[in-house]
Amino acid sequence: MSLRVILRILGLLLMLFSLTMLPPMLISLWFRDGVWHAFMSGIAITVITGLLLYLPNRRAHKELRIRDGFIIAAMFWTVLALFGSLPLMLFGESALGITDAVFESFSGLTTTGATVITGIDFLPESILYYRQQLQWLGGMGIVVLAVAILPTLGVGGMALYRTEIPGPLKDSKLTPRITETAKALWYIYATLTLACMVAYMLAGMDWFDALSHSFSTVAIGGFSTYDASIGYFDSAAIELICIGFMLISAVSFSLHFIAWREKSLLHYFQDPEARFLMIFLSGLTTITVITLWFTGTYDDVEGLRHGLFEVVSVATTAGFAVADFSGWPGALPFLLFVAAFVGGCSGSTAGGMKVIRIILILKQGMREVMRLIHPNAVIAVKVGKVSVPDSIAQAVWGFFSAYVMLFFLMLVGVMATGVDQVTAWSTVGSALNNLGPALGEASSHYGDLPSLAKWILVLAMLLGRLEIFTVLVLFTPAFWRR
Repeated sequence: MSLRVILRILGLLLMLFSLTMLPPMLISLWFRDGVWHAFMSGIAITVITGLLLYLPNRRAHKELRIRDGFIIAAMFWTVLALFGSLPLMLFGESALGITDAVFESFSGLTTTGATVITGIDFLPESILYYRQQLQWLGGMGIVVLAVAILPTLGVGGMALYRTEIPGPLKDSKLTPRITETAKALWYIYATLTLACMVAYMLAGMDWFDALSHSFSTVAIGGFSTYDASIGYFDSAAIELICIGFMLISAVSFSLHFIAWREKSLLHYFQDPEARFLMIFLSGLTTITVITLWFTGTYDDVEGLRHGLFEVVSVATTAGFAVADFSGWPGALPFLLFVAAFVGGCSGSTAGGMKVIRIILILKQGMREVMRLIHPNAVIAVKVGKVSVPDSIAQAVWGFFSAYVMLFFLMLVGVMATGVDQVTAWSTVGSALNNLGPALGEASSHYGDLPSLAKWILVLAMLLGRLEIFTVLVLFTPAFWRR
């Protein structure tokens, strides 16, 4: 393990991350909101820490191996989120405490979208912008991690499903090819963000709201500059644009890479994961809209509008809102919330367990049923035309069992802090799936939860974003043996 190399990289990352506090500082000066000093202090603390890590190890150059990759992947989000909380603690009388600032920062960088803040409408413009920017940076980090890095470590959704699509690298070590892949993904991500911003402006948003919401839409984050979220604008055009870009961002960026390289949309229709996601969302939307109509919750047009938006927003783990779905009739709140456990495609900015894992679990279940009928038959599990090895099946069930175990442990932990069962279940599920909205006492915000519960949820956000095994492996004795 190359400890000095890891420290050098973390130092560089911190110094680079400090540059991301410059845009909100300029926004503060532009709007004269008086909190530019919070970002200046954040920059100074982050740069000094980065230099202290980098300078003693600046000559440490060694090829990174798989074990180093695990540490860097886990430390990337942990360290940056901790330092990302600095401006939120320093911006004045309304500044957040340590627990709330760290929670908000982790929620932003992991694109969870859960917030402890009330009165978002009255926050300084630079803080509003900074929260959105955290999600945008986190979203890009997620794509690079999922498509370029995690497959080299043997974990993550993209490591489960490899076809002819380039993007997932098949080397056993981290190589310069990651740089090439990451660069292409950045172009795609930035282009989608710009297109989303322009579309929002054409639909009636001012430049600040359009920029802010394009950041969180493409990142499937869910932060907004208003307490009422997208519902603040009360615009069908804005909602349709948001739906469109949430769907685009919930599809694997490897497919976007292929579409961009080959100038063809054919791969979207051929990809089993993307097809399953669209069929799943269509079915869920139909159930939701019909239920809203038959219960008289909304009229025809409003039921379709609110039903479609909330289904796409919750199921893709974006978490934007145009209505309070927690108050919808019958089983709809539970049904929509459970849909977030599926999430988006692997290699996308969406959270959840990922569509490919759900497909494989369903197909393996059907195979076991067929084996009961034909005990001696050799039945292959296929995703599209690709046969899935048994090792992949074991990895899926291993992930699922770890997911359920961790969910249960964190649920008990949150309940032990005095939180009721519905609130605890939904907040843990929301954090682990990087969704944001919750039910019960946290349906509007997480601010009233006990501090210990918030720290447990911070861990859940990190585990969910790094697909569990990337973090769990660090706690095994074998990992630290030479």
